[in-house]
Amino acid sequence: MFRTTNGKGFQITFENGVTISVQWGPGNYCDNYNENFKPREQPVVRSRTAEIAIWDRGHCWHDFGGDQVEGNLTPNQVSEWIHKVSQPDFEVTGERPFFELWGVEPE
Repeated sequence: MFRTTNGKGFQITFENGVTISVQWGPGNYCDNYNENFKPREQPVVRSRTAEIAIWDRGHCWHDFGGDQVEGNLTPNQVSEWIHKVSQPDFEVTGERPFFELWGVEPE
């Protein structure tokens, strides 16, 4: 399944139940981190880098060495993660469900 996210990124959920989120808007760990614009009001939002997050169908987030996101990734690095996450045997390493981190259930 594909989903757009507020005009600044997208999410893909694979058959294995794992979702990857790729974001490149203001406040995301990317070239646009300190920018002051509203992505939904921009016809195209560009960035040389992006932030990713990964979670499984149990809403546990992948652990990127103590953080739930990995930032400032190049397009090639994002592509590598998309390939890894799409594999049937990919396992999310985090233990804390989404709602425990943010207080809400993901969509």
